[in-house]
Amino acid sequence: MGEPVERVDEQDRVVGVVDRDEAIRNGWLHRVATTVCRDPRGRVLVYRRPEHVSRFPGQYDWLIGGAVGVGESYEEAAVRELAEELGVRVPVRPVVRFLCRGAISPYWLGVHEAVVSGPLTPEPSEIAWHGWFGERELREALRRWAFVPDGVDALRRYLALREPTAATPPPTPPRP
Repeated sequence: MGEPVERVDEQDRVVGVVDRDEAIRNGWLHRVATTVCRDPRGRVLVYRRPEHVSRFPGQYDWLIGGAVGVGESYEEAAVRELAEELGVRVPVRPVVRFLCRGAISPYWLGVHEAVVSGPLTPEPSEIAWHGWFGERELREALRRWAFVPDGVDALRRYLALREPTAATPPPTPPRP
């Protein structure tokens, strides 16, 4: 077995252990953990995938992550992936988890946030280029560059959680 992952059902309950490539090939649900990296100024890390990778070569993304291992929590996987792909060990905070239909196959996606203040050591087999973007710059990049489709879906959900809705009344100003 290549990379064992937990196969899960529509409620994210474990139903067995399978090879990740087999899960993708058969459209079986499994788990993926990702992290939005922000610097102390609030900017978001954006990166370009190498041209030689099998999935989404040369496309941009804003989520660092990968498959959740057998017996691993979403948070544990997110922390591990940050160490593997960026060379940093920082705590993560869960933001949203949803059933992502995926461009390649469906999976449960756990999105986390982390503040990264130290130097990065990107893994060249995963990250060809990276930079820090303000949210306005990120939205502009989404219009101009080819981004991983699943990341675009996750970004819409992430930004919707951060923006006040029409039903949310504006804050009451303090009384003098």
